Amino acid sequence: MTAKTIYVYSPSSAVRNKQAVRRGIARLKAMGHQVELDPGAFSTHMRFAGDDEVRLAGIERAAASGADVAIITRGGYGLTRLLPRLPYKAIAKAIDRETRFVGLSDFTAFQCAVLAETGRVTWAGPAVGEDFGGESEPDDIMQACFEDLVEEQGEGTGWQLPKAEARAEPWQAKGVLWGSNLAMVASLVGTPWLPQVKNGILFLEDVSEHPYRVERMLTQLLYAGVLQKQKAIILGHFTNWTPVPHDKGYKLHTVVEWLRTQVKCPVFTGLPFGHVPTKVCLPVGAKVTLAVEGRDAFILWGHMH
Repeated sequence: MTAKTIYVYSPSSAVRNKQAVRRGIARLKAMGHQVELDPGAFSTHMRFAGDDEVRLAGIERAAASGADVAIITRGGYGLTRLLPRLPYKAIAKAIDRETRFVGLSDFTAFQCAVLAETGRVTWAGPAVGEDFGGESEPDDIMQACFEDLVEEQGEGTGWQLPKAEARAEPWQAKGVLWGSNLAMVASLVGTPWLPQVKNGILFLEDVSEHPYRVERMLTQLLYAGVLQKQKAIILGHFTNWTPVPHDKGYKLHTVVEWLRTQVKCPVFTGLPFGHVPTKVCLPVGAKVTLAVEGRDAFILWGHMH
């Protein structure tokens, strides 16, 4: 294994748990990587990791770093307000030089905008604090998938579908993989930064959103004509919400079943991605093959430079 360079920066919310980020960096170094922490990574301005100028400068430094991987400290909120001013040309050049931008949650806004503006691929994957900086050891699968990404070895991922979604006949579709955090994707409807992906494979996850709010955001994507253009919709994890007595049996499964009545394409669930310890790395904007055999589902993208 050759040592790779990893650049860590904060484009969204302020880092409140600096110890977790430091632990995460120590673990990345222990894996054999050279890690550089952006000078503005621990900046704070209200809830943000510095004001807009500070965070834009951090993104510009990440793009100019020449690192193999540029990874966020954490998500939260803050990228949406930067979208008109992101250095798209510099980001595209960095990606062409094989810097892989990695993150999730609020980072979805960056990923969608970069795809819409430049057509370049970014990676849905871990954040340093939450995923590498916990008090217990990082999740084995998450770490292995991240290592594959850093080493440029990952060519796909797989998971097991619920029994009810098993296919009697093998099924597959090819298309551009895109999406990630549902709230962020929905918030970009009607803006220039929602990618116009036809015949795509849309994957979605979220955290702290009650199923009725998940449904409301899905209806927005439906009524905006986004869902109808996809070849498949894949749902990851929707975590950290609490049922209330008013639900009377309405739950996430209800939303999924409703969604299936609204779209012609298949809706698969159980993708190991979201605000959960076990998460795979996924190339946002890449052409992939989604293949299902029985209960086994695979997203395959082959070797990517």
